[in-house]
Amino acid sequence: MKAVILAGGLGTRISEETHIKPKPMIEIGGKPILWHIMKLFSHFGVNDFIICCGYKGYIIKEYFANYFLHMSDVTFDMSNNKMEVHEQNAEPWKVTLVDTGENTLTGGRLKRVAKYLQNEKAFCFTYGDGVSNIDIKKEIEFHFGHGKLATVAAVQPPGRYGSLSMTGDLVDGFVEKPKGDGGFINGGFFVLSPKVIDFISGDESSWEGDPLEKIAKSRELMAFQHSGFWQPMDTLRDKNHLEELWSLGKAPWKLWD
Repeated sequence: MKAVILAGGLGTRISEETHIKPKPMIEIGGKPILWHIMKLFSHFGVNDFIICCGYKGYIIKEYFANYFLHMSDVTFDMSNNKMEVHEQNAEPWKVTLVDTGENTLTGGRLKRVAKYLQNEKAFCFTYGDGVSNIDIKKEIEFHFGHGKLATVAAVQPPGRYGSLSMTGDLVDGFVEKPKGDGGFINGGFFVLSPKVIDFISGDESSWEGDPLEKIAKSRELMAFQHSGFWQPMDTLRDKNHLEELWSLGKAPWKLWD
């Protein structure tokens, strides 16, 4: 199965870093968050990726072109113009990088890679800026089980601020990351039939808008409920939170060895 990852947005809410690199290339633990997302999919056997590039997409292309340089020890023999890679840390990945335009919206980016999905029964689809410990294998099984065109991971985001645990006016303790209002939101991990691309009009189409609404109204969208860890990286605060979890060895999304 293939996984399509959106990696072309401007990331204006985390402009402290995105003025020099695309948002999916912001590092957590010394590795781009895009790498973390791909490792998650790979853990569940999804190793064929289509990356929808846009803003500063050349940086993503250069990263994969020089993947061994980033991941392995190397010796450069200048006199003989040779490079030796030591202890290669190769991933079982096939990565297709597609320039989907700087100003194309999310649905338009998916439509632009349609030709790479023509022969697929289904494919995974996600954003290049969020991590989770979602069981992708179970979501895929759920998708094939219900037979509809689309599956979305439904998640309950944590509240933005900590809360007080109180008995009357007495404070018993603190809850650092309470659940939000109990409602489910789009968690950004989809399993889709290529037929959903017919709902997308063009570059100006936002996947989260008209296409997804039409699919839902057609009763072709099912929700795979995920109650575990889920965290987008929308702001510098989010990035620092993920970095702290990784540095403490408490990253819930690190399901791989």
